[in-house]
Amino acid sequence: MEITFEAADPPALAAFWSEFAGDEIELTFVWSDVPKIEKNRVHLDLASSSLDHQADIVARAVKLGAEHADVGQGDVPWVVLRDPQGNEFCVLEPRPEYTGAVAAVVVDSRDPLASARATGHPVVRGGDVFASVRPEPGPWLEFVLTDDPEPITNRVRVRWADPA
Repeated sequence: MEITFEAADPPALAAFWSEFAGDEIELTFVWSDVPKIEKNRVHLDLASSSLDHQADIVARAVKLGAEHADVGQGDVPWVVLRDPQGNEFCVLEPRPEYTGAVAAVVVDSRDPLASARATGHPVVRGGDVFASVRPEPGPWLEFVLTDDPEPITNRVRVRWADPA
């Protein structure tokens, strides 16, 4: 799986994400002068092994330039941040199904189940508002229901390998 970030300063953003992404996912950073004006349709969820580890990841991210973000999440056990160039990401509380540094790549969708099936990977779990696949190796790919309008730009994009 490959995630591409558009960035005003690709080397700086690559340096930030190299602290967190591990090696199970390929991150690519390309230059763009288009300003970020809306919530990204794709974001990363980082895994933690304990509440202390979650707090450490958040503290390290903030020290490196991330900021806390409110995207309407309400009272949840995960922490929502923005990287130094404004891209949203989450630091999850410990969950046993997430074992790598990147727990999941999360994609907003109007029809999560159809989006998950379109990957060609088996849908591993799902509900009314989400559907998940687990391409191996790598993080989960999760589709979550949104009624947000289509973004003007997709500054963060995901590309996955065909399972066939």
